[in-house]
Amino acid sequence: MTTQEYNICVQTHTDGIYRFILKNIKDEFEAENIVQNTYEKLWIRKDKIEFKTAKPYLFKMAYHEMIDSIRKQKNRVSFDDIGEIAAEEELYNNTMEVVKKAMNRLPEKYKNVLLLRDYEGYDYRSIGKIMDLSDSQVKIYIFRARKTIKAYLQKLDVLVL
Repeated sequence: MTTQEYNICVQTHTDGIYRFILKNIKDEFEAENIVQNTYEKLWIRKDKIEFKTAKPYLFKMAYHEMIDSIRKQKNRVSFDDIGEIAAEEELYNNTMEVVKKAMNRLPEKYKNVLLLRDYEGYDYRSIGKIMDLSDSQVKIYIFRARKTIKAYLQKLDVLVL
């Protein structure tokens, strides 16, 4: 990859990578650091990476940087209570708020494949390359994530009625 191609990568992919990371960790400063570290690693390896495969490679590196950051900060959240609705559940008027809350209840891998598919528009094969999963496993995770969100929303509907 040439310096000009590297600059094109920075201009075209930075926003997408930043959005993906920010939706997962919800910390703007840390998301910026992860994106910066990702591009630093790309620069170091620019002679070994082809321009046409740079986008999936960048997302994969950013994903792994994010995982490393989460492990360092030990901000692990238990997702054992997926599907359980607490009695003090708030009522929401905004559908997107409810969907975001449902997304935040998902296990990390389910959430990431769903974000890459529905928010970033990646196909199953690209998601598999980014997250080191097979195409069939990506499809299973997306199916389970959507099924969990649907169940969550249906339980909320019963509570509201």
